[in-house]
Amino acid sequence: MKKIVVSILVFCTSLTAFAEEVSDLFNPLLTGVPSLSIGPDAVAGGMADVGVATTPDVNSQHWNSSKYAQAASSAGFAFSYTPWLRSLGVSDIDLAYLAGYYKISDLAGTVSASLRYFSLGEISLRENANSVPIPVKPYELAFDAGYSRMLSEHFSMGVAFRFIVSDLSARSEEYYPGSAFSADINGYYALPIDIKTGESKLGIGFNLSNLGSKISYDKFETSNFLPTTFRLGASYLVPFDRYNRVSVSLDFDRLLVPSRLSKFTTGYDPTDENTWGMSDDQYNNLSVMKGLAWSFSDAPGGFTEEMKEINFALGMEYAYNEQFFARAGYHNESEIKGNRKYFTVGAGFKMSAFKLDVGYVVSMVQNNPLDQTLRFSLAFDVDGIRALVDR
Repeated sequence: MKKIVVSILVFCTSLTAFAEEVSDLFNPLLTGVPSLSIGPDAVAGGMADVGVATTPDVNSQHWNSSKYAQAASSAGFAFSYTPWLRSLGVSDIDLAYLAGYYKISDLAGTVSASLRYFSLGEISLRENANSVPIPVKPYELAFDAGYSRMLSEHFSMGVAFRFIVSDLSARSEEYYPGSAFSADINGYYALPIDIKTGESKLGIGFNLSNLGSKISYDKFETSNFLPTTFRLGASYLVPFDRYNRVSVSLDFDRLLVPSRLSKFTTGYDPTDENTWGMSDDQYNNLSVMKGLAWSFSDAPGGFTEEMKEINFALGMEYAYNEQFFARAGYHNESEIKGNRKYFTVGAGFKMSAFKLDVGYVVSMVQNNPLDQTLRFSLAFDVDGIRALVDR
């Protein structure tokens, strides 16, 4: 009996050690159109890309469109610009983002829209070594329209529908620009709480984004999943006095896409790493909903690796008289899932009709394309513009 117990203990110890070893393998989640995951605005960019539960602003379309229903102004629009890979000496890759909303009424709800254009710069293609180079400009573009409304005194929900185009300009007979459709479903709960120094606010939000079709560049001979993401977060705003306040926000997010190194691979053997890689045929034939279901339990490292697919971001904002803003944050991603670890800082200035914000990324790891990235956002408050015109 003792020998059996000892054998079981040795077997369990071996499994635990094996699971720990497997969970340390580099196994990032890969998707098509990765630019859809880039935070486009400088406000969230200055707080490590938190935004699902922060105070509603013009750029809520990307983070949580249901926040528009609880926006203080009746309408607004904003333009954001992010130069990309500047730390690597690249000068022609950038992200441009335009967003806006209009509150019809508390009963009728709020409509919103955004346009995202990610330029991959200019490259030269050749048929062969002696042919004349052909300059092309690959890009990724997404347009979405949303609707949100209040469902109770403190809770709102929203939906957004997105059309996506990705043209990588391969210029071959087998290549075609890819297109796809997706949708966001989100909610936002904001509870005012009276404290000695004024009215604080607790915010809780969620967003299931980019749930839709797969994208293909060869008439679905091969295909890729969109970056379907579930984001959950909370924020708390505290006034110190009439002029000073601070808010702290925490976001968790997770890609809901299958792993290429998967326990559901045909012929998978947990003791043989060579059997973990999903074949192109199996991956391409996976439906969106099946891939979403597999994403919760397919990692070879088991539960430990699944938990490493959850990223978190912590952000803080200080405001003086709701005119001057200072921001900071930290974003963390597991080393085996991409290793995006970085600090951010940001600042903003607001007048009655417009607001200017900047955000800056300081990477903690080498070769991070986000390192030294500056974001700029210029937002306009339609109510403030009307007030200026009426003077």
